[in-house]
Amino acid sequence: MSDSTAFETGSHWLLPAEALGILFNTLVRLGYTVVGPTVRDGTIDYAPLESINDLPRGWTEVQDAASYRMKQREDDAFFGFSNGPGSWKKFLRPEEELLWQANRSGDTFEIEHEVDTKSGALAFFGVRACDLAAIVILDTVLRENTNYVARRNSLFTVAINCSSAGGTCFCVSMKTGPQVAHSFDLALTEVVDGERHVFVIEVGSERGADVVASLPVKKTNSSDLLKAEAIIRGTAEQMERTLDTNGLAQAIAANLDHPHWDEVAERCLTCGNCTMVCPTCYCTTVEDRTDLEGDHAERWRIWDSCFSLDFTYAAGGSIRDSGRSRYRQWLSHKLSTWVDQFGTCGCVGCGRCVTWCPVGIDITEEAKAISSTDYKEGGYARDP
Repeated sequence: MSDSTAFETGSHWLLPAEALGILFNTLVRLGYTVVGPTVRDGTIDYAPLESINDLPRGWTEVQDAASYRMKQREDDAFFGFSNGPGSWKKFLRPEEELLWQANRSGDTFEIEHEVDTKSGALAFFGVRACDLAAIVILDTVLRENTNYVARRNSLFTVAINCSSAGGTCFCVSMKTGPQVAHSFDLALTEVVDGERHVFVIEVGSERGADVVASLPVKKTNSSDLLKAEAIIRGTAEQMERTLDTNGLAQAIAANLDHPHWDEVAERCLTCGNCTMVCPTCYCTTVEDRTDLEGDHAERWRIWDSCFSLDFTYAAGGSIRDSGRSRYRQWLSHKLSTWVDQFGTCGCVGCGRCVTWCPVGIDITEEAKAISSTDYKEGGYARDP
């Protein structure tokens, strides 16, 4: 097929699983560096892929609070897992980023500003609905970040509708999944039904239509679409964790002196794991580096965390010098003041912070404790 006008946005097509490599190779041929999930260091993480064989075919994950392990599936699903420790933000906003560098030239310095697009255009292969929602949130937060915008504008997104929920997922509560709703070029639903293994593809953009036009696809029928819908619906029903967001932002803001902040602080190690794995946390610091001769200087932007004592360091010391204040800042920003800043919640319900917290602190349980009790002193509680 070659006439991409037949593949308009919103149309659905069927791709045999054995032809998934053709989609991958098409993106490579178009000049994209393909990034996707792969097995690495005992986890399923995101990294540049060489071929479709790098995908974690036949693997899944078992997750709970402070618990993660991989497990072999009984089928050969390419995307039969939920989320590993990494998120896509590290490719759109790297952990370390050179902002500018200066070299001595006589009695002056010549400054070279850096816009790091050296990696070329990226294609994200297998983006979950929650992670796509996180990218959309970052689009608002980082809309004035030149490097981020350059990478984002050239990004090709192959999304994936979830076929299984992880033990810590709660995207249904956050209205971010498990179905991909928007901001994708192509969205896949993997259907493994006995010996039949196919992908239902939804076209989300003109670029996506051009790609699908080159694939060995056929038009879906009503049975195909019903099976895809049943898979997504079943994933939503699997989720055990929930968080009622109705009035949550206001309740947290009104309970900043709640005694439960002290209780969670006794368990919190302030390690910052939750901020590192979170797909929307965006805090950074700036670091200047020079050579010993003083002829070359660089300014780098690197990831930071609101759990770090240095993050709020000012004259006289750190503004948030207790674990209580730092955890309160993180949770209240994520679920409350983020709404004031950007008009949406800063949490997408991916569950990574629950899985990768060394002591198993669960954001859904802590938010409920802060906002749903009968504490009244200086605050209020939501009606049960």
